[in-house]
Amino acid sequence: MTQNETQSLLKIIPLGGLHEIGKNTCVFEYEDEMILVDAGLGFPTEEMHGVNIVLPDMTYLQENRHKIKGMIVTHGHEDHIGGLPYHLKHFDIPIIYAPRLATALLRDKLAEVGLANRTTLETVSPRQTVRLGRYFAVEYIRNTHSMADSFTVAITTPIGVIIHTGDFKIDHTPVDKEYFDLQKLSEYGEKGVLCLLSDSTNSEVPGFTPSESSVYPHLDRVFAQAPGRLMLTTFASSVHRIHLVLQLAQKHNRKVVVVGRSMLNVIAHARNLGYIKCPDSIFEPIKAIKSLPDEKILILTTGSQGEPLAGMTRIAKGMHPQIRIQQGDTIIFSANPIPGNTIAVVNIIDQLMMQGANVVYGRDKGIHVSGHGAQEDQKLMLALTKPKFFMPVHGEHRMLVKHSQTAQSLGVPPENIVIVKNGDIIGLSPDSISVIGQVTSGIELVDQSGIVQEHVMQDRRQLADDGVVTIAATVSAEGKLLTQPEIHLRGVVTSVERSLLNQLIIRSIERTITEKWEEYTQSSNPETQLAQLREEIETNLQRLIKRELQSQPLVIFLLQTANIEPATQTRVYRRRRPTASIAS
Repeated sequence: MTQNETQSLLKIIPLGGLHEIGKNTCVFEYEDEMILVDAGLGFPTEEMHGVNIVLPDMTYLQENRHKIKGMIVTHGHEDHIGGLPYHLKHFDIPIIYAPRLATALLRDKLAEVGLANRTTLETVSPRQTVRLGRYFAVEYIRNTHSMADSFTVAITTPIGVIIHTGDFKIDHTPVDKEYFDLQKLSEYGEKGVLCLLSDSTNSEVPGFTPSESSVYPHLDRVFAQAPGRLMLTTFASSVHRIHLVLQLAQKHNRKVVVVGRSMLNVIAHARNLGYIKCPDSIFEPIKAIKSLPDEKILILTTGSQGEPLAGMTRIAKGMHPQIRIQQGDTIIFSANPIPGNTIAVVNIIDQLMMQGANVVYGRDKGIHVSGHGAQEDQKLMLALTKPKFFMPVHGEHRMLVKHSQTAQSLGVPPENIVIVKNGDIIGLSPDSISVIGQVTSGIELVDQSGIVQEHVMQDRRQLADDGVVTIAATVSAEGKLLTQPEIHLRGVVTSVERSLLNQLIIRSIERTITEKWEEYTQSSNPETQLAQLREEIETNLQRLIKRELQSQPLVIFLLQTANIEPATQTRVYRRRRPTASIAS
């Protein structure tokens, strides 16, 4: 492929959201310009110890920051906007176009981390077209989803129109009466859609996804039957669900106590924008729980996914300072676990039940519906847009495969469909679609302090798996141990008698020093020679401990010598066993 041919292609480069649920991020690039559609985050798996969020590796955008003309936000869910406060620290995005609710949430996020002036936020309306650079014009098309103010986008490029559905289902009775703009989709379909990128989350589910309104009667029944306090947990961003819950609170004469910062923020913005309508008098501060009758209380909280620091998790574990579970509480989980969160959620449910609560949960209760379209929704999207090429997105591999099969059943030829992974470069022309290369991809892990480097994660895994052994030794100028080394085991399981293990460790240190001390004292570069001595001692200790304990704890060895400056006397060496890369 020549350089001219490469430049004539539109490149589509997903950096997140494929073979996974979360961190949806996609780059569209034509010649010397690129735009970004969404910039989401994901949540850590169990082996990502201490990690709060997961971000896509954005090396490609950092290296090509001069090409970035702007960003398109489809809606305000965290898996579509949560990465922006982190990315803007590393590269500029000149302008970000977003719906009203997403804009309000982003303003808060950026102001909180001091990045409000790093970009321009522009609010868009349904059927509004925005232009980014010379090559991209994007029209916002209203869709229906579990979050208010959600959009599909039509991206007009020099080679044709690309439809990116964003997250969607086709809800004919939306809670906010904002209907899916199927007419506009159909217009694009009649004019000609070159390629469709479509949400695959529920591609394995037959039929249509039920309307959000269908949840109301099922929640109504639970509200009516609850004898004491009610607690309900759902996604903080599920504005339509929260709106229904607040309507039910008014109907059943319950005061609402909101727990969780994200829940408070979303409700405040949604009320300001008119997506949630309720009187101020329905809300009470958390301290009012003690004075209100139990049958008059509804606690609306975060934590539907078992997040460690969320409200419901803290309540279940008895860690919340003001709320304790009591006999007669009814607790509603109005959300299904995201893949990977199931164990955390069922553990929380067990803890609540053991404390006497009646927990209402499960798909059969009708208290939750998905915000993503099932097979018939996906078929309607394909039928309306009539794409020449198709690329399933937003889903794990099996979901992408099933969605591609659905597309084929509607007449899209198999050769016109690509199933790709994060980092693939999809080359699109008016006549072809194919994977033409790859860019750097993977994940970045973030805890409360910042980016967690791979060697830190290796240490954390090793600590979690096998514990840690710390050894501190002091050596005289003559190469003799001045005192008994200090040896501490933490989180280490051993059948070896401690006194015997200590003796073996001391002998290993003494033997290595005896063998190597002369090389150290006669070296023209004693500091380098000392570093080699330390490393050899540490390597021998690692082998010894592995052999005696039949495990591989993290070994931290500290060596202090009497003949060098105090500031450089202590060094720490860690022997890490090889681990698989966590890059996805």
